[in-house]
Amino acid sequence: MRQIKLKIIFVVAVVLVIFAFVAINIKGKSANNEIIKEISPTIGTIQVFVSTTGTVLPKNRLEVKPPVGGRIENIEVQEGDKVTTGQILAWMSSTERAALLDAARGQGKEALKYWEETYKAIPLLSPIDGEVIVATTQPGQTVTTTDAVIVLSDHLIVRAQVDETDIGKIKLRQDAVITLDAYPDTKIKAAVEHIYYESQTVNNVTIYNVDLLPENVPPFFRSGMNATVDFIVQRSKENTLFIPVEAVRKEKEENYVFIKQGNGKEPLKADVTLGISDDKNVEVTSGVNKDDRIIITTKKYIVPQATTGTNPFFPSRRR
Repeated sequence: MRQIKLKIIFVVAVVLVIFAFVAINIKGKSANNEIIKEISPTIGTIQVFVSTTGTVLPKNRLEVKPPVGGRIENIEVQEGDKVTTGQILAWMSSTERAALLDAARGQGKEALKYWEETYKAIPLLSPIDGEVIVATTQPGQTVTTTDAVIVLSDHLIVRAQVDETDIGKIKLRQDAVITLDAYPDTKIKAAVEHIYYESQTVNNVTIYNVDLLPENVPPFFRSGMNATVDFIVQRSKENTLFIPVEAVRKEKEENYVFIKQGNGKEPLKADVTLGISDDKNVEVTSGVNKDDRIIITTKKYIVPQATTGTNPFFPSRRR
């Protein structure tokens, strides 16, 4: 009888040791699977964007074509030059004048000078105030009435393609930020100038074109450049208090955070009122202040290590 009692006591002791070992391991694993960090609220501005792509284009692309066919005698401007209305852009000779001048060159300088003064060259004038964006025609080149000798632009814009699901968020004179692919470190402020009424279908997606006018057109703007456009849909007030989205927990309809307490006390659960969010950070209008230390707890996922296995098609190697 005594031996049976001793066996029972021994079995119970072994079971208790096993339970204690398992409990310690579970507790250690659960603790090791959590990452706890502390952060302080940040003061700044949160902005919510609608992002899309766009292209730099002239608002008014004007081709200057000759009134008659003939030959270009001289080009007075270069690409990038600013021009005014009525300014002479180029000189040309009609086909008849060009033939007379060519014949006069064989008769001497006096004959050539006579026909140059008698049969005047035709000036090509700028019809607008703008900028020369194309001036590739060379003197001596023959042109027709359908050839563009000079191309002008009144000003450059960015034309963005906005998905139909986002077009309702875009308004006239809405602020935006333009980033050129060629100059990714430069942010250019702009405003919505025009929203097109007619849609287009691009890759089976319905889009609307939106024109943006930069506040200041930088000198490196070139027609045809690709750009990223961020339309500012919402913007918080300046000096707004915001925290990472992962710091906020939700229970039913209430949002709360855990605030660190001193002297080893348990973290304080504080209800917070939230404002706008940019998916990374969220505005906090009440519940915390800039001096609070907010606790963020995240789970740590451990990638399982590869176990040694055998392949029936390959013999195992000795180590």
